[in-house]
Amino acid sequence: MTTSDPNRRRFLGQAALSGGAFTFLTPEMLFGAAPKSYTVQQIIDLILKEGNLKPIPDTVDTIKSGSADQTVTGIVTTMFATATVIEQAAKLKANFIIAHEPTFYNHRDDPDWAKGNDVVKKKQALLEKHKITVWRFHDYCHSLKPDAIRYGVVKKAGWTQYYKNETPALTIPATTLGDLVKHLKTKLGIQKLRVVGDLSQPCSKLAIMPGAAGGQRQVSVAVAEKPDVLIVGETPEWEGVEYARDGRLLGSKMALIVLGHAVSEEPGMEYFVEWLQPKLAGLKMTHVASGDPFQWI
Repeated sequence: MTTSDPNRRRFLGQAALSGGAFTFLTPEMLFGAAPKSYTVQQIIDLILKEGNLKPIPDTVDTIKSGSADQTVTGIVTTMFATATVIEQAAKLKANFIIAHEPTFYNHRDDPDWAKGNDVVKKKQALLEKHKITVWRFHDYCHSLKPDAIRYGVVKKAGWTQYYKNETPALTIPATTLGDLVKHLKTKLGIQKLRVVGDLSQPCSKLAIMPGAAGGQRQVSVAVAEKPDVLIVGETPEWEGVEYARDGRLLGSKMALIVLGHAVSEEPGMEYFVEWLQPKLAGLKMTHVASGDPFQWI
């Protein structure tokens, strides 16, 4: 057909008149904007910026394996970057693990902390095999407003409406210690808890200290807040536990609930996905729980 054909001329004229519409039908409009790529360092920088976090001197929040320059294919958040979590991240095609606690069994993640450690070498090899970068997110995580770990626990327990001042203390509707234990086991998915106290005693004011704040800080909060129940992740048994036991023998009514370190802070790393995902559109984030390391027999 030639351009002298009237139908052809009509088509070309209509196309010319509507050319502006064709101009705006870009691939991004037709198929969605192409996802932006990020390096590990760019994501770390974004977290610090969005969290309004100032540099912390001598922080333990450093890269434990991999490279800051690595382009991120996906993110996994977790409490501990266990061998199982590493394998799961690889299956998810996520090459960046953000872990709250150490990867190599000591606070500084010093691989030579115990000389000739075959477990460390095997774990390093596993990370290298899957080309996974691990960054610890501990000091900065607790510096977020609110503290992401404590808020995650409060949120999962269903107590956000009672969490007012970003302090360990909050007051919930009156219940018994026994019912509080059942509530925590159900909401946090914890198989067993350790308790010092009378399960029938009434309680309302709680002090929540997930993780391992240390006996001195835990006892200091107990003294200052005078809670009905002090809820901790873990505590040296000769410190917080004996303080609670002797306190009760000497007239105090304060009970103690020990959740376990890993399971007490895991809700915070789960919540962190909710916090970060909207800031990284197009990049898949998944929370993989490292789980309770103990079996109860």
